[in-house]
Amino acid sequence: MRPLRVGNASGFYGDRFGAMKEMLTGGRLDVLTGDYLAELTMLILGRDRLKDPRTGYARTFLRQLEECLGEAHDRGVRVVTNAGGLNPAGLADAVRELSERTGVPVRVAHVEGDALPLPDGALTANAYLGGAGIAACLRGGADVVVTGRVTDAALVTGPAAWHFGWGPGDLDQLAGAVTAGHVLECGTQATGGNYSFFTGHDIRHPGFPVAEIRADGSAVITKHAGTGGVVDIGTVTAQLLYETGGARYAGPDVTTRLDTVRLAQEGPDRVRISGVRGEPPPPTLKAGVTRIGGWRNEVVFVLTGLDIEAKAALVRDQVEDAFGAATGGPGPSRPADVRWELVRTDRADADTEECASALLRLVVRDSDREAVGRVVSGAAIELALGSYPGFHVTAPPGKGAPYGVFDAVYVDRGAVRQVAVLPDGERVVVPDPPRTSEPAAVAEPALPEPLPGRSEAPDVLPGGSALRRVPLGRVAGARSGDKGGDVNVGVWVRTDTAWRWLAHALTVERFQELLPETRGLVVSRHVLPQLRALNFVVEGLLGQGVAAQERFDAQGKGVGEWLRSRLVDVPAEVLPGP
Repeated sequence: MRPLRVGNASGFYGDRFGAMKEMLTGGRLDVLTGDYLAELTMLILGRDRLKDPRTGYARTFLRQLEECLGEAHDRGVRVVTNAGGLNPAGLADAVRELSERTGVPVRVAHVEGDALPLPDGALTANAYLGGAGIAACLRGGADVVVTGRVTDAALVTGPAAWHFGWGPGDLDQLAGAVTAGHVLECGTQATGGNYSFFTGHDIRHPGFPVAEIRADGSAVITKHAGTGGVVDIGTVTAQLLYETGGARYAGPDVTTRLDTVRLAQEGPDRVRISGVRGEPPPPTLKAGVTRIGGWRNEVVFVLTGLDIEAKAALVRDQVEDAFGAATGGPGPSRPADVRWELVRTDRADADTEECASALLRLVVRDSDREAVGRVVSGAAIELALGSYPGFHVTAPPGKGAPYGVFDAVYVDRGAVRQVAVLPDGERVVVPDPPRTSEPAAVAEPALPEPLPGRSEAPDVLPGGSALRRVPLGRVAGARSGDKGGDVNVGVWVRTDTAWRWLAHALTVERFQELLPETRGLVVSRHVLPQLRALNFVVEGLLGQGVAAQERFDAQGKGVGEWLRSRLVDVPAEVLPGP
């Protein structure tokens, strides 16, 4: 049977609007997917639905489809998307209305059942479904399939299972499709976007990725000819590590063994994925619960020129006094959570005012909106003429805004009833997999033979190979991302020699030394030798998750690049180039 060509046109709600048309017109496809959901997106859609119960889905998808429905129909491309969000039935109805209005005949189906009873105080609660419901919709003749909260990879496993006739027992094949789906799900992150070694390629307008999936579950990751960016082992490795944890990658359809993934450069912009093994999925389903955590406000004070530390101390004392703080403790008007951070962006003898300035960031949180509103804006602005010299702020403080909290929980599969609603209205209940198994941690694999140990001279290895103190990024790539309040940092290298060094040099202890903000937190290291990669999971670095905005990098996207910027001692033979 011929391979199934699956393309992606969206990695998040707000991704490149023209990508759907680019993908439909740029080359042959069988299926076009669009991933619009993330932890933060569910909160946004939940707030939309409070204002209008008819909403709750990603409206940009509908506008994109209005331009492209005829193109998809003429080319015979099926469209599969999770843009249904909290209201897949509503989006499916809107697509039918679009079909009638444009005169383009399409059969629309949707998947429901992910919505869970709302716990007290929750805004949304949704289980992560697999691809079986999507497969049922496609078997029922659907041209457009709309889902709610499914795993990102399910947008690929569903079409693959439909096309090849896989059942729930075809674990290796499903695991291969999960791997391909995980590479595709974030769009241009697989084609050179957000890539550590970006300077080696033209990525000003990277094309979106395509997976050519075969009946045995292997796949080739590529992109349409003539589009920008690059597909190589590095870009695919980076995306494989993104937002993952250990070697067992559990999902609703299958537990994928990431430590079995093999990558090979098959040609220009073609990377083959093979050898992926699958195991039965867990007996529970992950679910995401969002809620409004309280109210938040922030002020950023600009400190220019000399005496930065003294200026910061002065305004901090003044604001705390204005909150009602006294030496013995906080007063009644002080917000429940007050955080200060001084960011030294200033430079000595700078030739522009901006380069001579540092930023002092004040962030406050409280369950009471009033506690972060006038109390904060008044405390900051009333100091304008009586504080440090050069007083100003980046923007006037507002009244405060709600912030969200995301919690990951796990529910028994029996509490979830996945239903495929076919184009003719028939409702098909999707059964659970016949076998499940609780994933256990994988024993750490054998590490490669280390490079020769150091001699007594601290800067020389036996044989005369010198050590060089360089940024880690001279040797290694990295990609980081969020999972609730945790962040993962995947680190990989491109040669066996570099792997022999990295596997022994970058321990958990060394990782925490290089990233002091992770000290005191639980950090685990997972070794993936076939990818020449280490994956670190840092628990709690992001607090209550992206919607709570507890760090300035709320999604942890820059943590990997911070790690790459840190100086380490590297054997000269490991370094690329002269």
